[in-house]
Amino acid sequence: MSDESNKSGNWSRRDMLKGLGGIPIVGSVWWAGASYAGERRREKQSILETLNINASPPPPTGEMSGDPIRLGIIGFGGRGKDLCRAAGFATDNWLSSMNAELEANPNDTRLKDFMAQENLNVRLTAVCDIFDINAEEAVASFNKDGNSIRRYRTYGELLESREVDAVIIATPDHWHAPISIAAAELGVHVYVEKPMTHDIAETYALREAVELSGIVFAVGHQHRQTQSFLTAQDVIKKKILGHVSLIQVNTNRNDDNGAWQYDIHEKASPRSIDWEQFIGNAPMVPFNKEHFFRWRKWWAYGSGLSGDLMTHDYDRINCVLQMGIPKNVIASGGIYTHRDGRNVPDVMQINMDFPEFSTGSSQESGKEQGMTLVYSATLGNQFDRTSLLMGHDASMELGNRLTIYADARSTRYAEMLEAKKMDPNVPIYQYDPAADGVDAVTSATAKYFANKGLLWTYRDGKRVDSTFLHIREWLSCIRNGGTPSCGIKEGFEEAITAHMGGVSYKLGRRIDWDGERIVPVEGYDLDEVLLANVEKLV
Repeated sequence: MSDESNKSGNWSRRDMLKGLGGIPIVGSVWWAGASYAGERRREKQSILETLNINASPPPPTGEMSGDPIRLGIIGFGGRGKDLCRAAGFATDNWLSSMNAELEANPNDTRLKDFMAQENLNVRLTAVCDIFDINAEEAVASFNKDGNSIRRYRTYGELLESREVDAVIIATPDHWHAPISIAAAELGVHVYVEKPMTHDIAETYALREAVELSGIVFAVGHQHRQTQSFLTAQDVIKKKILGHVSLIQVNTNRNDDNGAWQYDIHEKASPRSIDWEQFIGNAPMVPFNKEHFFRWRKWWAYGSGLSGDLMTHDYDRINCVLQMGIPKNVIASGGIYTHRDGRNVPDVMQINMDFPEFSTGSSQESGKEQGMTLVYSATLGNQFDRTSLLMGHDASMELGNRLTIYADARSTRYAEMLEAKKMDPNVPIYQYDPAADGVDAVTSATAKYFANKGLLWTYRDGKRVDSTFLHIREWLSCIRNGGTPSCGIKEGFEEAITAHMGGVSYKLGRRIDWDGERIVPVEGYDLDEVLLANVEKLV
């Protein structure tokens, strides 16, 4: 073999040995180390070529040219403000606070990132919020710079005004379906926050309304834009993990905000809040500021851990595996960390079984089939537990980063493991789209969302707001055609799974799906069970 073929960088092996001649012992050790490192690099390259994982981003969505889309926001609270900002509209209060944050910390990039955000060519023409302070803030912030926005007292008035082409719905859960159905019937495009619905019957009603209307409908699972999850789809497609039999996903939060103890506005009163409109189809109770601002703590308005947080984790896995609705669900838990009057659990475990599902096998046909997805949550501890997909051939940790470990008993990788070319304790693949980016989080709750890909992702090494990409995708489908990555099909699967979890928790028993509907439980109306404003029925 020639010197040329043995080159490492600009040095040949002969050059290296000549240069090390004066220190034969240390030099030979150094050379041996360099040679070993080169061998390891070649082995690593061989593994990467064997896996052949595609980590390229998805094709870009369409152009934002043409007439501006007239957008309405229904529910301009905390999440509503976030969604409007993703569409290009930040409140004066947010801009002021971000300026202050930047002065205190020059490394805070949130304001810079927003100012650099692509113009999505929309006009924010309408706002409906039943808390005067929120609605007035929207009008004061957005009725300028060539944008004209009008406040509507009810969502019906807003939709019937014909001043909007599309709406973003960020209300409490019990209003998601009624408003979405009304919009669909009027031909108004919809982006609705998760969970898509609050009960079982309206899940079917909303699906039918959307399918009949032909509108572009999207559910707010913005992690569908996260680069690592798109890469994970290729991992599954190429059967790199083998048969996945168990998946664990988790929620760990340990602060008041993470437990839905949101701030109560000092100006909240029966004069500034339309209480009857807030209650809607929920049981009427006297005006209660805590119910209004902390509605996620009660089944009457929210969906608890199963609908608010498990849905994110379920949809993250469904976007990778496309396994659909589980065959059966069983849930347990209780109110163990925040005994403050709430009736939704703050500790919960939901086992979802898919006995006929398979990601593919490297073993003989018929040996492997079926999978369990376990969601485990506590609002009293913030230990960082990864999402983990466990297969016969490899396990994959999945968050904003993706890491794969070969299993010591793998069939697919048996020869490479035997030859010591793979080590079960060392990743065979790791993808970190943030390798060239700098992440900054300001709280434990923000860290929780960031690790799940819910705050940002990366495109070409640049950090991008995941919600911005999700809103952009929806708007592109309105302008250019196409189907959102989380549309009515995915929303239906998410909602039914969440409701199975809620009913199972309330009744303390397994709940089954027969492929078309949730199997009835004798003696119970399952929607009454789900919406009953009590911790448990059994």
